Amino acid sequence: MTKIIEPLRGVHDVLPAQIAAWQHLERITREVFAGYGYEEFRVPVIEQTQLFKRSIGDFTDIVEKEMFSFVDQGEDHITLRPEATAGIVRAVISNGMLREGRLRVWCMGPMFRRERPQAGRYRQFHQIDAEAFGFEGPDIDAEIILLSARLLRRLGLTRTKLLVNSLGTPASRAAYREQLTAYFSGHESALDEDSKRRLKGNPLRILDSKNPDMQRIVAGAPLLLDSLDAESRTHFEALCAHLRSAGIEYDIEPHLVRGLDYYTRTVFEWTTDALGSQSTVCAGGRYDGLVAQLGGAGTPGIGWAMGQERRPAPGLFGAGRGTHGDRRLQTGGATARRLAGPRAANQSRRREFQDAVQACG
Repeated sequence: MTKIIEPLRGVHDVLPAQIAAWQHLERITREVFAGYGYEEFRVPVIEQTQLFKRSIGDFTDIVEKEMFSFVDQGEDHITLRPEATAGIVRAVISNGMLREGRLRVWCMGPMFRRERPQAGRYRQFHQIDAEAFGFEGPDIDAEIILLSARLLRRLGLTRTKLLVNSLGTPASRAAYREQLTAYFSGHESALDEDSKRRLKGNPLRILDSKNPDMQRIVAGAPLLLDSLDAESRTHFEALCAHLRSAGIEYDIEPHLVRGLDYYTRTVFEWTTDALGSQSTVCAGGRYDGLVAQLGGAGTPGIGWAMGQERRPAPGLFGAGRGTHGDRRLQTGGATARRLAGPRAANQSRRREFQDAVQACG
């Protein structure tokens, strides 16, 4: 008897019985984006490998370990997209879409990363992606976070927590990088191999380490919030005031840097405790230098991505194939919680900064 060809590890067939759940998600997504005036955009799933190396960063986990890349018969270096933002920025530049100044777009579709498959994480996965271009002030930061909050709520994800931080400008981040280099150099013997390599290339990536053995060292690192330039601090304080005005609870997480090098100023994550180790359901931030970095005119941008598999609809995949089953997310506490860091000094500085932000409201 001929041997059955099994699906690749970390990918899933969407069967007829599961289509209704996907169509429900897609319908709600379209309704929410239409209500905010965002236009649908579709870009290729394959791009030149250099696009992702230039935008995401050479010292990120995605570029170092996770991209599906190959050289085709014509000697072109091609990568299956690991995320959507870089391709959208490339598309708006190459199609001249930024000449009119401002743009709000969204897309959904498959992404590809060679990660270890586990609950909520796959090698082919699907994301909803929102991007806005041409807006400099904190109003758009608040808008795009409120958009994500609306979509999460419509999709039934309510036991969530919003984490926010500011990465400042490239100049303030360069000064912070020197502080990090000095700090981690003093602990170099305790760093894992990935962190030792990143210490020489981009020490901010150490803050994004997923190694549990690194967390004590990371917790004691200097805080970027202490190195913010005045303009970035004002921008962040205004964003926090907008969120409070809109009734959005949040926590300031000073070590939140996100896993992509193109972010500037605002970064944020929506997390939940209902997905095991994969707690992030939506994340994003500003990338004010990315358009120019990829050859376009200097244009501010901000966006987020939301994992379509990481939501509480039963039947996205068949039983026994990594499904979360009928697990539901429920409403959490009523007040914003400050994160409890392992180091008292960082806790104190974090509270001081959060109190300063609250005072500006």
